[in-house]
Amino acid sequence: MRKPLPKSPLAAALGTALLISGCAIGPDFLRPASPLPERYEASAEGSGEAAATPAAPVHAQWWTLFDDAYLNTLMTQALENNQDLLAAAARMEAAQAAAREAGADYYPGVNLDASSVRNRTSGETASGRNMGATTSTNRRVALGVSYELDIWGRIRRSNEAARAQALSSTFARDALRLSLAGQVADEYLNLRALDAELQVTRETLDSQAETLKIVRARVDAGADSALELSQAQASYANAQAQLNQLQRQRALSEHQLGLLAGQPSLKVPAGDFRKLPLPPMPPVGLPSSLLEARPDVRQAEETLVAANARIGVAKAAYFPSISLTGLLGSESASLSNLFIHNSSIWSYGAALAMPIFNAGKTAAQVDQATAGQKEALANYLKTVQTSFREVKDALVTLKEYSEEEIALAAQVDASRQALNISKARYEAGYMGFLTVLDSQRTYNSAQLLYLELRKNRLSSAVDLFKALGGGWQEEAAQAPATE
Repeated sequence: MRKPLPKSPLAAALGTALLISGCAIGPDFLRPASPLPERYEASAEGSGEAAATPAAPVHAQWWTLFDDAYLNTLMTQALENNQDLLAAAARMEAAQAAAREAGADYYPGVNLDASSVRNRTSGETASGRNMGATTSTNRRVALGVSYELDIWGRIRRSNEAARAQALSSTFARDALRLSLAGQVADEYLNLRALDAELQVTRETLDSQAETLKIVRARVDAGADSALELSQAQASYANAQAQLNQLQRQRALSEHQLGLLAGQPSLKVPAGDFRKLPLPPMPPVGLPSSLLEARPDVRQAEETLVAANARIGVAKAAYFPSISLTGLLGSESASLSNLFIHNSSIWSYGAALAMPIFNAGKTAAQVDQATAGQKEALANYLKTVQTSFREVKDALVTLKEYSEEEIALAAQVDASRQALNISKARYEAGYMGFLTVLDSQRTYNSAQLLYLELRKNRLSSAVDLFKALGGGWQEEAAQAPATE
């Protein structure tokens, strides 16, 4: 009976690898339990103008809801030309390339080795005899193959970490994109608010110039004294200084928009943001699961995945690594004989390397990876909790601003009526000029406060869009049906 052939060391190593290749050292990732309530208790709906606005799904380009063509153009320019966003895109590409680099370890490495060496040796012997120098030539062409068996899952964990890091970099780019869109929208609203404040201040300046003419005429007629004239002149000068201050602020705001949009020479034409529509408000009872769409939350989660996988990479160093090597080629002294049958060379083998003593280096590396995972977990939970607070803040702010806007609108109407009455009574001689000045200041302040409040209300809508990761879907906010 023929005896079975003995197994080679290579075959034995391959068999062992196939049996245990399913295991991977280190913990598998499990998403941490959410520490948040299922739904937000408050929403912006149910008060003032927001209550009359129907809840509608919001798409990713939420800024188009302001119905401003110039804002849409600015946003397009910013998302294409902003240097911070371009740098983030480059970092994303580098992380994706690193993930592809890690994936190459799944496959064997093949190298070409080609050499031609000519040697001359001396003919001198130990006894001093000269046997004559010799010259030899050796030419060699070979393909070398090396492959590490991923028995303990080190390569798999390394790839898991690299892929997660690439995704984290992608979400970091998306988070910066969302933040940039919010900055552009906020700065644009600020500039438009300054346009409206400039218009109000110019109207106030014109009104006070007309009042100054009336006071001069009354002084010339002896009905008023130089005191009323000085007061009117001071009030006019104050309005002029206010106008200059607003013009400076608008120029600075325009420069900031140019930087964000990657357009240093940007010139924004004047406009009136009071014509901008209020975006739709979210429905009552938004689910907190909407936060999963936020790119910074997803970035923190993928960073946690990568940190978790690195524990397995570190623990794999406790176990032996097995590598397979092989070589196939030709070797000959003559170039013409290099590829004939008798000049062929080959070899194969398996190598095992296992740590015996390294003074606790591996344990320290595992501890470092474990501590890194704990830090990533804490950062993830903090990101989730912070995002929840930001949504709650935005919802409350929208609700309160809508009610405050109603009160300020009533204040503007009342102060306008008071100014008209005080002017008529002053011109009729029934009231002193100081009352007119107080009425003018009150009306001017009420108008500016209302414009500031309107800008803040629109900006808080931007904050809500950012806090929810760009918007919401109406159907996602509905409570699940009970069976």
